[in-house]
Amino acid sequence: MKRTRALLAAGATSVLLLTACGGSGFDDQGSGGGQQTSGPAKLQVLIGSSGQAETNAVTQAADAWAKSAGDSVTVTAASDLNQQLAQGFASSNPPDVFYVGSDTVASYASNGSLLAYGDELKDKDDFYPNLRDAFTVDGEFYCAPKDFSTLALVIDEKAWQAAGLTDADVPTTWDQLASVAQRLTTGGRTGLVTSSEFQRLGVFAAQAGGSLVTDGKATASSAQMVQGLTYVKSLLANGSMKFAADVGAGDGTEALGTGKAAMTIEGNWIVGGVASSYPDLQYKVVKLPAGPAGPATFTYTNCWGIAADSKNQAAAKQLVEAMTSSDQQLTFAKAFGVMPSVQSAADGFRQQFPAQAAFIDSAADAQALPNEAGVSDVITDLNSKLEGLGTGDPQQILDATQQNLEAALK
Repeated sequence: MKRTRALLAAGATSVLLLTACGGSGFDDQGSGGGQQTSGPAKLQVLIGSSGQAETNAVTQAADAWAKSAGDSVTVTAASDLNQQLAQGFASSNPPDVFYVGSDTVASYASNGSLLAYGDELKDKDDFYPNLRDAFTVDGEFYCAPKDFSTLALVIDEKAWQAAGLTDADVPTTWDQLASVAQRLTTGGRTGLVTSSEFQRLGVFAAQAGGSLVTDGKATASSAQMVQGLTYVKSLLANGSMKFAADVGAGDGTEALGTGKAAMTIEGNWIVGGVASSYPDLQYKVVKLPAGPAGPATFTYTNCWGIAADSKNQAAAKQLVEAMTSSDQQLTFAKAFGVMPSVQSAADGFRQQFPAQAAFIDSAADAQALPNEAGVSDVITDLNSKLEGLGTGDPQQILDATQQNLEAALK
């Protein structure tokens, strides 16, 4: 792909437009020029950490690799990952290795900031195919998926039992979900509560066979997309589903933890949130029900990006291979609650975390949000419209999104 870092394409994500900012904070070893061919490599790694547990785990793993390789690694937890990356790219002095979200990979790839190294990894076929797709741009597999999350249905077990429901009632279809949501709605508790953003509601569009983008073309206003949002609207209309803001909660986790919801749709990050804020909540996790087109859920993931300007690309790739090995990813899973991005670790994850099996069992049905440049901004606009879905027209909402997507994908 032609490198055009100095001329950012119109419509690229805003994070890349911060290139006028100052220095990156990294030393000059990695800037410009050819590859280092002798002596120990000094790698700089920038991570968007979820907290001290992740920072400590990544640092320990990097230190262990550096010791065995005879190199050195400095891991830095970013205060603002996108801004710090933009500064590093603008000054031609980026970190060697860094986190990249699936929603920004196309933007970084299009301006030549990223090294496309995924196909060079010896275990590239061990990554889940949908995760490889999330980091593939114009046919090039750019970077190794770091880990991933999926959405599943999370149920308050006490509310479930109080409604007279059993394991046999776990919903596997839309009709069954509507039925149990109605039975679970009582007093101040709503059957199903989620945030109103497409990152949650979009699973129903996917279960109807819809997608915002299909083969690079906008398909937001397809009949399948409309069918998915129309189903959501029907639940909102009968009161068995509400948005988190409408019950005074910040998100589905809070709604479930405070007893305002009997069910929510969340990813495996809910495990840590419940443990820290609602330790007495008894809950179970099951796969989302299938829609008219079959089962589907969303996946969220980051990759280990390597800078095209890094002088230590060979060492960086070795570090990434160590970080994405099956054993190391299971260590990360235990340390800070992520799911391994390699299929060879799936059984180990189920054995260590049986209560979270539904999350990893959903991997085969999971879809990433479209990674084309500009789509994330369109989704942000869509989310503002979805707040009014209860009284709005799904077709009109999606027609507007279709126009925005068509403009973004030109």
